[in-house]
Amino acid sequence: MAYPYTHPSEVRVLSKYFGDPGARTLKGWEARGGYRPLRKALGMGRGDVVNEVKASGLRGRGGAGFPTGVKWSFMPQASERPHYLLCNADESEPGTFKDRELIRWTPHALIEGCLIGAYAIRAQHAYIYIRGEFFEPTQILAKAIEEAYAAGYIGKNIMGSGVDIDLTLHLGAGAYICGEETGLMNSLEGRRGEPRLKPPFPAVSGVFGKPSTINNVETLIAAALIVENGADWYRQWGTEKSTGTKLFCVSGHVERPGNFEVPMGFNFKEFIYDVCGGIPHGRKLKAVIPGGSSVPILTADEIDIGMDYEAMAAAGTMLGCGSVIVMDDTTDIVKQVRRMVDFYAHESCGQCTPCREGTAWAAKILRRVENGWGTEADLDTLLDISENMSGKTICVLSDAAAAPIVSSIQKFRTDYLALIRRGESLAAAR
Repeated sequence: MAYPYTHPSEVRVLSKYFGDPGARTLKGWEARGGYRPLRKALGMGRGDVVNEVKASGLRGRGGAGFPTGVKWSFMPQASERPHYLLCNADESEPGTFKDRELIRWTPHALIEGCLIGAYAIRAQHAYIYIRGEFFEPTQILAKAIEEAYAAGYIGKNIMGSGVDIDLTLHLGAGAYICGEETGLMNSLEGRRGEPRLKPPFPAVSGVFGKPSTINNVETLIAAALIVENGADWYRQWGTEKSTGTKLFCVSGHVERPGNFEVPMGFNFKEFIYDVCGGIPHGRKLKAVIPGGSSVPILTADEIDIGMDYEAMAAAGTMLGCGSVIVMDDTTDIVKQVRRMVDFYAHESCGQCTPCREGTAWAAKILRRVENGWGTEADLDTLLDISENMSGKTICVLSDAAAAPIVSSIQKFRTDYLALIRRGESLAAAR
C-alpha cells in the first residue's frame, strides 16, 4: 500500500512521488527526470511556453480556477520594468493540505515550476510565499533551493541559457488574508496584510509596483509537467473545460481521509464512497463541503455530480481549492458553521466595514442560536447580514463567511429551528 493509500481510480501525476524520500534531494530528483522540463522550456520561446500552457486548459488550483496560460499572457511583453512571479504557498483555507505535501515530497518540482513560470512571463525574480506554520516543509524547501542554486538551476545564466532568475523563499506570519493575492503582495513588501483595490491589476502594478503574476503551488507544478509532456498529454484527463488531474484533500467523517489525485470530472459520490471508503461506523452522510469552508454546503442528495468547475457551479457550489470536508448524520451543522464564521471573523483584516462588522455580528448570532437563545428572526438577520457581506468588499473573505451561513440555513433550516425550539422550551420550563 503506497502513501499511505492509493486507490485504483487515482491518476498519480502530481503526487507520483508522495511517500518517496529520495525525490526530495537534487540528485534523487534528477534521477527521476527532474529539471528536464526546465531545460526544454529554456529552449523554447517564452511565448511558446505560455501558449503550451494555454492550450492545455490548465486552470489555477488555488481556488479561483482562472486559466493559467491566459493569466500569464496578461504580463507585458516589451516592458523594461522588472517582472515578478509569486508562488502562493500560504495554503490557509480550512480543510486544505495538498500544497504542503507537494512541498514536503517534491520541493524541486515546485522550484522547477517557479523557474518555468518566471521564464514564460519574463520575470527576473520569483518569490515563494510560504505559511510560517509550515516548519518542516519550509526546511525541506529551503534546502532544495540551496541545492538548486549550487547546481546552477537558479541564479545567473541558468543551465547556460543566458537567462537570469533568482528565487527567494519568504515566510508569512500565518494570516489567512495573505492568501489573497494582493494581501500577499502587501505582506511581501513588509506592509500590513490587507488586500488592494483593483484595478490596477497585478499584471500592470503588482508587488513593488511592478508587473507580477501569482500562481498556486499545484498550478506551477502542473505547468512544468505540461511543458515537458505537452498540452494534449494533459488534456487526456478531465473534461473539455476542466482539464487534467486535481489533488483533493479529504477530511472529516470518511474511512480514508487524506490527499487523493483523480481526473477532473470524477464522480463526487463515487469519490466519497469508493475512493475515500465511505462513512465510518455505519453512519449516513449528512453534508459535504466540496472546496473548503468558503464554499456553499451540499446535502447527501446533491453529490452525484462531477468534480469539476462547471458541475460544481451547476450544483450551486464551487470546486474551490479541492478541500472536501465530509460530515455524517451526527454533525451539529449550526456548530460547524459557527466555527467557520468564527474563523473568518478572527482572520478579517478589518479594512472593509461589511466584513469587519458582518463576520463578528454573524458569529455572535450563530453562537446565540447554538446555545439555545436564538429566535426565528435571527435566521432572517443572518441572511440579511450575509447579503450585505457578499460582493461589497475589496476581497472575498466576507463572501467566504456568507456562503456556509446561507447554504446551511437554506438546506438545514430544521437544525436551526430544533435549537431554537429547544431553547424556547427550556425558557418556558424556567
